[in-house]
Amino acid sequence: MEKAIKEIISTLLIILLTLAFYQGLKLVLHTDIPLVVVASGSMEPVFYRGDVVVLKGVKPEDIKVGDVVVYRSPLAKYPIIHRVREVRKVVIGGREKLCFVTWGDHNPVPDIYPTFNGVLDCVPGDAVEAKALLVIPKVGWISIKFRELLGLGG
Repeated sequence: MEKAIKEIISTLLIILLTLAFYQGLKLVLHTDIPLVVVASGSMEPVFYRGDVVVLKGVKPEDIKVGDVVVYRSPLAKYPIIHRVREVRKVVIGGREKLCFVTWGDHNPVPDIYPTFNGVLDCVPGDAVEAKALLVIPKVGWISIKFRELLGLGG
């Protein structure tokens, strides 16, 4: 009985430390999503499926051509991580905004982004959440396999 209690306590401690570490990353890296698991091959050979990418929050005006950014799209279940190919200004809802032409290094065409005013051929700056800082190879396979087991997709 005492051994079981010690195992429960150590498991809870590991969970608490992991959550504290993640919250600390959010604070230090200035983003709500400091880590993302690459779920597709769209960024090969830079990132492969199962890699974990560490992200840093960024203001749209600090994003440059060549940066790899993470953004949320109404078309995707999970955040998308693609390279910025061009920076332009567009008018959305009567306001001028920065917009980023993006696509995966392994993809042949740019991403599209739906808005209430139509479909854009660039990603609005306010949809970008962070940019890639570094990659940790293959660590995300655990997450991908777990999501697949639960039927949540890769």
